[in-house]
Amino acid sequence: MSAENPLLKQSVTLGGDPDAIRDFYKNWSDSYDSDLLLDIGYVAPQITAEALCRRVSDTATILDAGCGTGLVGIELIKRKQNLSVDGIDLTPEMLEVSRRKEVYRKLSEADMSARLEDIDDDSYDGVVSAGVFTNGHVGPDGIDELIRITRPGAPVVLTVRDSAWETDGFKAKVGQLETDGRTKTVEITHSPYHTKEDIFCQLVVLEVV
Repeated sequence: MSAENPLLKQSVTLGGDPDAIRDFYKNWSDSYDSDLLLDIGYVAPQITAEALCRRVSDTATILDAGCGTGLVGIELIKRKQNLSVDGIDLTPEMLEVSRRKEVYRKLSEADMSARLEDIDDDSYDGVVSAGVFTNGHVGPDGIDELIRITRPGAPVVLTVRDSAWETDGFKAKVGQLETDGRTKTVEITHSPYHTKEDIFCQLVVLEVV
């Protein structure tokens, strides 16, 4: 695909509206994997899984936040086959594709722009979120809930698309979390994101305090 990929262009114009996001991904769920992996060169699942797996035990309990069709779950289990991985996503049709991959312990519908009511504090040994923190999706305040549900000392691994990093306030948010003593910033690395579109992201690794 060219840099003018219409689905990619539309995906960043959803304005953070959960209904619009849900409808968009419902219609994309069937071809999502092939579009992203083959045509766009989406590598966020690999880079986030690698960063997380370096920092958790072989039997850790992990949340894939915004799991979509399960691409991150597959990469996690490739690296550490005894992980227990749960997934949450806004779109039931995407969760159904994830379910067919048979790598998740539990899959649930959830809106990451709101409180994750069904998940207790300090529930996970690590949280990973690829492709969620981008233009028109979940804003910086969504990171707060991921911190709440992650155990102290455990990692939260995120991608933030370059076009959202400063403009949408993610850089400032990550800095403020550290200033407030809620996280330690372990790594911020400029990384490939959509390799065939020449789009990059910030790979962010936080340690919960």
